[in-house]
Amino acid sequence: MALTRLREWRRPKAARRYPVPLTMHQLWMVSLSAPVSHDRGASRSTLYPFTRIDDDSARRWLADQWEITSREKLVGRLDGLARTGYRARAQQLLGVAPLAWDAALYVDITRRGFACGRITEHEAWTALKSIVPAVAGTYASWQEYADHYLLGRKVWRDGLRGTEDAGFPAPQATADAHLRSLLDPANRASPWNLAPWDAIYQPDHAR
Repeated sequence: MALTRLREWRRPKAARRYPVPLTMHQLWMVSLSAPVSHDRGASRSTLYPFTRIDDDSARRWLADQWEITSREKLVGRLDGLARTGYRARAQQLLGVAPLAWDAALYVDITRRGFACGRITEHEAWTALKSIVPAVAGTYASWQEYADHYLLGRKVWRDGLRGTEDAGFPAPQATADAHLRSLLDPANRASPWNLAPWDAIYQPDHAR
């Protein structure tokens, strides 16, 4: 464990490679994946998904969790999440289509795809911008977004029952606690407080 942490600290900080702060709109788009990014070392204020450069981890994660091993598979997966995603099953079961769950996964995969070189920075931003109209037009607050994210996550978890992946997801209590932290007005580190929901409806500006 100590050796692993030492290796992590030897990696350069992502902020050194990408020193220009995100604009308000950029941070808002990146923040759509905040519910997914609760691991230690995850970055919630840069397009790069980690606080320290770790391209290999992004590549392994995409391959292990999504079977994404090429640019073509990445693009195909993003297209699927944008078109129907998991919300199609939720619509059949519950009569509600939680776009937030698919949007969070979409942004998370995009960021990791950028990190490991499957897509360029420009392509990553283009991908994120493409889902803004649907998300901004569906929800009116981070609270609404969080509620639908949890709903989508529940449908996804229920779908894993009886499969070999049933034990993979983090416990629901962990996801709930993470979202409470993101929504806590006193949490100054929360990207949802740094980029309020209404910011996406206003002209973009430097932070």
